[in-house]
Amino acid sequence: MRTVIIYESVYGNTRNVAEELAEVARSHGDVELFTPAVAPADALHGADLVLIGGPTHIHGMSWAATRQSGLAAPPVTGHHAAGADVPGPGLRNWFHGVGRVDGVLAAAFDTRLEGIEVVTGRASLGISRRLRHHGFTEVAAPRSFIVGRDNVLCVGETDRAREWATSVFDSLPALAFQ
Repeated sequence: MRTVIIYESVYGNTRNVAEELAEVARSHGDVELFTPAVAPADALHGADLVLIGGPTHIHGMSWAATRQSGLAAPPVTGHHAAGADVPGPGLRNWFHGVGRVDGVLAAAFDTRLEGIEVVTGRASLGISRRLRHHGFTEVAAPRSFIVGRDNVLCVGETDRAREWATSVFDSLPALAFQ
């Protein structure tokens, strides 16, 4: 089974979640992780499962302006370098180059601030809509992973990411593993 994980990250939180998902995916086959900026045009070719995630900015998927404004915030210790994954297009622009991929299995995830989603928003809902628009077959409901006010993943969120990935793989049709 070939899993492709495409993630957008400004502070490293979404990257950390994507890496946890990749750890689980490796027990099921080949895994490739990409940011939208470095994902080759054929990244989705031959993929059995695609996991796509990004940070929640202003209630939804990030835009070029929100990604750049995120760089202006002070860096947080314990993270990948703030901005290391920012150059190039974000997910919103990356999706413009994705054609029809009918039948490829997929799931959406995001990172967002703690709080009720009507206040924080959820990028995964926009990602999910784009997955359906391009013909992906969603195998799980969009999932959020929570970042605290200190801009660090809350305690237990990496465990939740591994649990979610396990449940995604457990729900896949047997065909995906052939």
